[in-house]
Amino acid sequence: MAQQVRRVGTVRPSQLMYSFGVGAVIDLPRFSVITAGIDRWSAQDQRRITEERLLAAVKARVGSQVRELREAPWEAESRNPLDRWATIGVPVIPFPRWLRCTRCNVLSTVDSGLFKLRSERPFRPDLAQYEHSNCTAVGRPPLAVPARFVTACPAGHLDEFPWVEFCHAAGPCGGKPMLEAREVGSGSRSTDVQVVCTTCNARQHLSRAFGQSAAKTMPGCRGRHPHLQWFDPNGCSEQARAMLLGASNQWFPVTESVLSLPISTDALPQLVAELWSDLDRITSREILEYALSNTPALRPLSALDVGRVWDAMEERRGAKGKQPEEALNIRGPEWGLFADPAQAPQSRDFRLFEAGAPPGFENVVENVVLVQRLREVVALWGFTRVDGPDSGIAGDGTLTNIAPISQGGKPTWVPTAEVRGEGLFFRLPEATVDAWAGRVAGTPRMDALRASHGRWRSRHNMDPSTGWPGERYVLVHSLAHCLLNEVALECGYSAASIRERVYAADAGANSSAMAGFLLYTAAPDSEGTLGGLVSLGEPQSIARILKRALERARLCSGDPFCAEHLPSSHDDSLHNAACHACLFIPETSCERGNRYLDRSVLVDSLAGAGIEYFYAQGR
Repeated sequence: MAQQVRRVGTVRPSQLMYSFGVGAVIDLPRFSVITAGIDRWSAQDQRRITEERLLAAVKARVGSQVRELREAPWEAESRNPLDRWATIGVPVIPFPRWLRCTRCNVLSTVDSGLFKLRSERPFRPDLAQYEHSNCTAVGRPPLAVPARFVTACPAGHLDEFPWVEFCHAAGPCGGKPMLEAREVGSGSRSTDVQVVCTTCNARQHLSRAFGQSAAKTMPGCRGRHPHLQWFDPNGCSEQARAMLLGASNQWFPVTESVLSLPISTDALPQLVAELWSDLDRITSREILEYALSNTPALRPLSALDVGRVWDAMEERRGAKGKQPEEALNIRGPEWGLFADPAQAPQSRDFRLFEAGAPPGFENVVENVVLVQRLREVVALWGFTRVDGPDSGIAGDGTLTNIAPISQGGKPTWVPTAEVRGEGLFFRLPEATVDAWAGRVAGTPRMDALRASHGRWRSRHNMDPSTGWPGERYVLVHSLAHCLLNEVALECGYSAASIRERVYAADAGANSSAMAGFLLYTAAPDSEGTLGGLVSLGEPQSIARILKRALERARLCSGDPFCAEHLPSSHDDSLHNAACHACLFIPETSCERGNRYLDRSVLVDSLAGAGIEYFYAQGR
C-alpha cells in the first residue's frame, strides 16, 4: 500500500539552510516535525546548482563522493491543491512522537493508536493536527500537542524524552505503564509538570530532569538520529540532556557559502559557466545544436556559433580540480576582486563600483565599494546540537561533532540555496591595521580572549593552539557589527536581513593579507533586492553613518559591566566588551555566532584599555 503524502506547511529556501534544515525541528501551528535526511528527498524534483568553488569546498569537507549541489524539491503552485505541486517538497517526520491530550492529559506515542492525524483540508495545511480520538471527555475529539521536552547530546544526537524511564526512576512499573502529564504549581515555569503513571501511581517532577538530579533520573544517550530514523552503530558515551522543545541550541547549521565570481572578461566563457547546470549533460555537438534551438534556458547562447560554444564547454570540462587546501580558501579569490574593483570582471551576478574613502576617515578606511549585484550560494553539509560549531573561517578543518545529513555520512549531493542581492564592502588600510595589530598583541584584553578561545576548543576536543582568528579579525568583526546595527537604521532592512562576510587574515605563503568586510542583503528571487544598501554607499553618507556608529560604541547601556567584561576560566563567552545592547546582532547575520567581539578595539570605552583603532590615529 502506497504511503500517503500530506502537505503540512511551508518554509523558505534560506530557512532550510539556517533555521529548519536537515535534522532541525519545525514547530508547525498544531504539531511539530523534523526535517528528514536527504536520502528521502526526491531527486527528480530538484534543480542542480552550478558553483564549482562551493562544490570543491564541500568535497574538501565531506569527501570526493559529493558530485552535485541541489536545490530543495519544489514546483510552482497552481490554484488546484490536488495538483502535483501539493505532493512535492521536503519530507518531514513527526517529532517528538510523544503527544499529550489537551483535555485529559494522557501522554502517549503517535503509534499507540490513541491519536489520529487529521489533514483532510488541502487548502489549509496549517490546520493539520493530531486528535485524541477516543478521549473519555465529553465533546469532539480534543487536540493532542507535542510533548514539551526532548533529549539531545553534544555528539549531535536527538531523542524522545524517556518519559517511562524517568517516571519510574525509583523502580519499574508492575504492569503496562499509562502516563499522564499534569500541570502543577503556578505553571509559570516550563518544568511545572508532574509525570504520573496511573498504573502504579509512580510520579516524578520534571525539574528533576535538570541540574544535579538529572544523573539519577536520566539515562545515557542512545545515539539516535530521528531525522534518519537510524541509530549510531558506534553508540554514544554522552549523557542525554533534557531540553525544551524548540530550544535555540537544539540545532546549529554547518554550512559553506561562496559568492559567485566572474571567471572571465570574455562573455562566452562567462555565459557557459552561468548555464553549466543545463550544459553539463550535453555529450556531443549535435545534441548541443538541438538544445540551443529548443531549450529556453539556453536562449542566451542561441545566437552564438555552435562550434565556439562547444569549444568553451570542452575547455571547462578539462579544467583541473582544486586541491583541498585551495578549495577551502574561499575568501581569497573574493578579496582579490573587492580589493581592486576597477579591474574586476563584471557579470549579471557580480557588479562592483568604487565609491572611495569616507571623508575624514581616509587614514583608517581605505575604500568603500558598492556591490550593486551579487549572488551567494550556500550548501548545508551537517549540523551540531547543544553547542554551535566553529565556523572554520580561520582555515581550521578539524570540525568535530558534526551530525550527518544522510545515513552513513557519505552523501553524493548536498542541499543548496542561492540568493541574489547587493552590499557594501569596506577595506581598511593594511599598513594601519598591521601597526595596530602589532600594538595590541599581548595586551591583557587580547590575551584574555585568546585564552578563552583555547579553553573553548579544548572543551570541543580540538587543538587549543590552533584556530585563533587573530587580533585583526577581532577588529574587523567588531567594526562590521558596529556598522551593521547603524546601517539597519537607515537602509530600510532590518538587522536580521543584513549579513556580514569578514575578510581578515595575515599574509601567508600563498595568500595576501586581508582586512575588510562585506555587509549585504539578498533574496531568493531572480532579481534580488532594491538598492537600499548601495544607496548609502556614497562617501558623505558613509562618513556620517560611521561617525554615528562609533559614537554609539563609546557607551553602552550595560556599562560599566559590558565595557569591563573579560572572559575568565568560569566564563564560556568568546567576547570582551560586547552585549545585546551594543555589538550583538541576530545570529543568522553573524558568521561567528557573536564571538570574537570587543568595542574597546574600536573606540575608547569605559574600560580605558588604550587599544582603540579609531581616534588612536591622531584624528
